[in-house]
Amino acid sequence: MASLRLVRHATLLVEFDETTVLVDPMFGDVGVDPPVQNTPNDRRNPLIPLPEFDPMEGVDAVLVTHRHNDHFDDAAREALADDVPLFCQPEEADAFREEGFTDVRPVETSLVVGDVSVTRTPARHGHGELAEAMAPVAGFVFESGDETVYVAGDTVWYEEVPATIDRFEPDLVVVNAGAARFVEGEPITMDEAGVQATVDHADCPVVAVHMGAINHCLLTREELRETVPDAVVPEDGERVDLPR
Repeated sequence: MASLRLVRHATLLVEFDETTVLVDPMFGDVGVDPPVQNTPNDRRNPLIPLPEFDPMEGVDAVLVTHRHNDHFDDAAREALADDVPLFCQPEEADAFREEGFTDVRPVETSLVVGDVSVTRTPARHGHGELAEAMAPVAGFVFESGDETVYVAGDTVWYEEVPATIDRFEPDLVVVNAGAARFVEGEPITMDEAGVQATVDHADCPVVAVHMGAINHCLLTREELRETVPDAVVPEDGERVDLPR
């Protein structure tokens, strides 16, 4: 049976019977990176430590949804094996190759690793001109046998999220919450309303991650659990199994 493990922030292990994919590795120690600028506080990132974790144990491939530092950082760049299969945005493939990765696999539509099909899906990292500036970004759907996991990526709630849920009918949806934002403008990841809309639309558990680790993610786990009690809000290191 497939499962999902939250490592920290957006770093996930998507585990099927035969294949494990590491998503959005951010391995840096507390405070090694500067704060995200133009945000309501100046706390250095990451804010919390990485749980005990071997980044390559049992991992068959790595998927980077986009190259923002909170999804792929210097520590991950150093820790990952150069020859690991690395799935990424087509626009970002050359950057990974220039960093020495030798098995870069840009996902135009779908690719396969082991017994898992990986399909790129639309995402919108904010609103209006800001969303355009934050691109490229995407979600990804993982399918193996009759089990399907939709990792929505850095996106707000908009028409493509329910459309993807309707198309793939996932057994588990993962949304990046935290209501990340700058001083001006609307959140660039899901806030309480976006998570609630996903819960209301999906006929499966909705797991909310992307909280507590980065200074501009202002929505806390406690607040989300209180406002959207039907969402699954795991702690770092926690595993969530797909429903039987």
